[in-house]
Amino acid sequence: MGDPDMVRSPLFRYGNQNYETMDMTPGPLGDNYPQDCWVDDCLITMTGRDEKQTAPVQISMSQRIRVSHCSIYDVPRAGININEGTFGGHIIEFCDVFNTVLETGDHGSFNSWGRDRFWTPDVVTISDQVALHPDMQYWDVLEPNVLRYNRWRCDHGWDVDLDDGSSFYRIYCNLLLNGGLKMREGYDRVATNNIILNNSLHPHVWVRNSDDVFKHNIVFTAYQPAVMNSALGESDRWGKELDYNLFATGQAAMRKFAAHGADAHSVSADPLFVNPGQGDFRVRPESPAFKIGFRNFDMTDFGVKSEKLKKLARTPDIPEIVLQIQDEVSAEYTWLGAVLKEVKGEELSAYGAKFSQASMALDRVPAESEAYKLGLRSGDLLLSFGGKEISTAASFKQLLEEYAGKSGELLVMRNQKEMVVKLAAFRGEMQPVER
Repeated sequence: MGDPDMVRSPLFRYGNQNYETMDMTPGPLGDNYPQDCWVDDCLITMTGRDEKQTAPVQISMSQRIRVSHCSIYDVPRAGININEGTFGGHIIEFCDVFNTVLETGDHGSFNSWGRDRFWTPDVVTISDQVALHPDMQYWDVLEPNVLRYNRWRCDHGWDVDLDDGSSFYRIYCNLLLNGGLKMREGYDRVATNNIILNNSLHPHVWVRNSDDVFKHNIVFTAYQPAVMNSALGESDRWGKELDYNLFATGQAAMRKFAAHGADAHSVSADPLFVNPGQGDFRVRPESPAFKIGFRNFDMTDFGVKSEKLKKLARTPDIPEIVLQIQDEVSAEYTWLGAVLKEVKGEELSAYGAKFSQASMALDRVPAESEAYKLGLRSGDLLLSFGGKEISTAASFKQLLEEYAGKSGELLVMRNQKEMVVKLAAFRGEMQPVER
């Protein structure tokens, strides 16, 4: 961890950036921070016995930190955490990280926060500011962070969680065993040639013109988006390129987000792994994965390398893979010209709510809709009306009937903060959207 005084206009905690007083000079203020350090061949386990908000390898306000051949497991939060973009150039390689996020939540085996100068909780503001200053997303993260040749498993979050503006990442040749890959709002993340077992990409709250790329990967389910309509339109393209992937599931999952320019050249097929039961997820010579540009990578070089540590280190449980997963189609509803849907589980991370706090979310609120005129916006999570909880479509419909025409306060979560929208009359019918 480096000296905080080296960071220009820092935003160390979750909150709004002040763009009017921001220092707009790229790079650090000096060189009082770690550079060119190497963490190699380390077995780290059972950390965080008292303080839970910790990571065995924590990188903050540093540059070009290399972490290689580490076995990390049995920890309360992330195994490896990059705390913010300052100042980039880190390489995480050949690590084996699993059994993480055991005593916390909304996190991953690998986790990163961005919160660089361009970032603020409102994704529309981020998009507008970066449009005004096209290189702003690179002012703090000066070189790309690289995740390569690692094995990740998280059963209580995401295998890899790029959160809160994490930008300028190169993620390739990783084996993700359970929790998938999450990309929250950020710029220039390129994820290629990864294997994501029994899961997929989780795009959350993307900015306009993010330049994100997701291609040549093997995934098992449809993408799992959350709050993607805040800065993007209903049919806007997601990122620079989401294509040439192999879906080990039905055609419907592969084509689910075609309206956003995704996967015109992807394929749906059995990847034909060599020996999945023994953890060898290379694909056989006849695999259709080669047709979309996938290339095999070594499955035997994860974790510690010295013989002494290999004898001590555990390895993760290898999941049983499930081919031909049935597509889960989320029901959508219209109300006052807006589109709602039920949200639960990990998707609630995008709203800043607890995973147990199932609710209804406004997925799309057109500017001409009555909902917009009442003060509601895309991405609002509806929590309660008149103190009565909204948890499902059925509970929301019941409230509409019970309090029809009555005034009251609608409690919503917006930009991860609770706020009140006062309604002179709680009304309107909720109708299912026909597919």
